[in-house]
Order: sequence, then C-alpha cells, then structure tokens
Amino acid sequence: MQDLDAIGELLQHPQTILITTHQNPDADAMGSSLGLAAYLKKRGHRVTVVTPTDYPQSLHWLAGNSDVVVFEERVRTAVTQLVDEADLLFCLDFSSLDRIRELGALIRQARGRKILIDHHLEPESFADLSLWDPTAAATAQLIFRLIVGLGHKDMIDVPMAECLYAGLMTDTGSFRHGSTTGDVHRMAADLLDLHIDVSSIHRRIYDNTSLDKLRMLGYVLNEKLVVVPEYKFAYITLSAEELKRFRSKTGDTEGLVNYALSVEGVVMAAILIDRGEEIRISFRSVGEFSVRELASAHFNGGGHRNAAGGRSRLSLAETEDWLLSVVPRYQQQLAETV
Repeated sequence: MQDLDAIGELLQHPQTILITTHQNPDADAMGSSLGLAAYLKKRGHRVTVVTPTDYPQSLHWLAGNSDVVVFEERVRTAVTQLVDEADLLFCLDFSSLDRIRELGALIRQARGRKILIDHHLEPESFADLSLWDPTAAATAQLIFRLIVGLGHKDMIDVPMAECLYAGLMTDTGSFRHGSTTGDVHRMAADLLDLHIDVSSIHRRIYDNTSLDKLRMLGYVLNEKLVVVPEYKFAYITLSAEELKRFRSKTGDTEGLVNYALSVEGVVMAAILIDRGEEIRISFRSVGEFSVRELASAHFNGGGHRNAAGGRSRLSLAETEDWLLSVVPRYQQQLAETV
C-alpha cells in the first residue's frame, strides 16, 4: 500500500501531529480526520485536527469534534504555531494545497513530514509520503486500511468506528455509488461487528435538517431547477441573495445537485452557487460520462468521474451562460450515456 511501511516507521515513537482536510469538510473529511486522530492518540501521539473552514452542525456529534481547531483570522497565530511544531502533517481527502485555502501556504512551508491520504485524481506533488488510491470509495476506507495494515485493527473502538462509517456511508451515497465494492462492504461489516448504531449515524447526518434548509429545498425544486432534455442535463443556480434569504449555513447546499441528477433521463447535473469571491460549481453524472474532464477543461476544477467541482470568477449569470455554451460540446457523449 504505497508508503504504508514508511509511515509505520514514523509512528513508532511519539510525535507531534497535525491533521488537516479540505475546506467545507464533509462527513468523509471529518470522519477520516477524527478517526485517524483517535487512533494516533491511542498510540501515544500528540494530535490536533485543524480544518480550513467550519463544517455542518450535523457532523458535530463525531467523537473528538470538541477539540477541532477551525482556522480563522483570530487563531492564525495559534495555528501557525501548531503547523511549525508538527513533526508529521497528515493531509486527508484533498489532492492539492489550494483546497485548504490559507492553510496551504503554511503546510507547504512546514518543517514536518507531510503525508497525503486521499482518493482524488491527479494529486499535487507536495507530500513526502502518501497513501493514495483513486479507486477507493472514501478516504475513510484508506484510514481503515492504514490501521489494519499496521496491525492495529483491535484498536478500533465504537467512537472511531462511527467516524469511519460516517465517511464511508456518505462518500458511497449510502452504498449506492459505483465505487461500492466488496471491500467497501467488508469494511462496513467489520465496523458493524463492533455494534455501532448505523441507524443513528444515518439519522444524525441525513435527518437533522433545519426548517430554513427545508424551505430552501422547496424553493430550489419549484423555482430554480432547470432541465435541458436535449442534452440530458439539469442544473440549479443560487445567488448570494437567495442564500441570505434562507439563512443558509455551511452544509445547507450539500446534496442539492443530486436532486437535479435524480430527474428521469438526466445524465449530468450541476449546481452553481454564488459564494461572493467566486462561483462554486458542483457536477454529478451517471454511467461513463466524466464530469471531472468537463470541470477540468472549462471550470478550473477536478474530482472523480461522476462527482467533480469547479469554480468561476465570472458573475453567476455569466457562469451560467458559459456552462450552457459548453454542454452542447458533449451532446453526443451525453446522448450515448444511459
């Protein structure tokens, strides 16, 4: 498993360790980070998890959440010190340092050894060691492999298992995406054998919705969902004013693009969100159609074949127009995808 043995050697003696993950962390990012942190603490290491931004309230139940440091201006000095003091810096669930915003420059210049653990395509070459597998369903799966590969499967307790299961469950779309393999189910079975409450995990992540978020969903489906049947394409746009209207918080727009993809006959879906400094775009697709290639070619993005992201410095309306000019170029590929 790539640099597994070398990482194992580094962990033989107590180290000061910093773990970080991508901006706007999701359940895989936080589950992987907190699961790894719990494991390393059991082995006697001094560990701090630092996130580049805040993350949804629905993830705050994960074990270790209360110790997470969220990077913001008022803690910049403290975070800089944490980075400077770290012997090892684990970078989880992102493939390039621009995915961690201002933290990227600090990590790049850090004296400690950098370890990348990720499943996204085309990783930037910044790490000293890596456990990288683009065929993995989730970074949580790689953390599980790391722990088992180092011979410490027996160290996985219920709180740690809940963290890893949350990451695995969400990044596989509750085990329905094409990345769901036999190994995924075997990992899930091993975690279930520890008697974790999977119904509770699912409920706390998916059935913990604010009234504002539900009302925004209703508005989006009724007013903002656009279907372009000739291209098997559907999309949503959300302006900064609309986000403000529904008091949108971190994580509230997560998953909206999947409603567009669920429309009968749709092969590709997108959501364009005005985040002020730029337009953020999430793409989803089914079958062999690669939204990663589209996002990379036209929207400074990347990701996986069926789930990718991009960004634009144009206005929301201009970005929408550009997207609608790009999609026809893929008409034949979209038409052939079922």
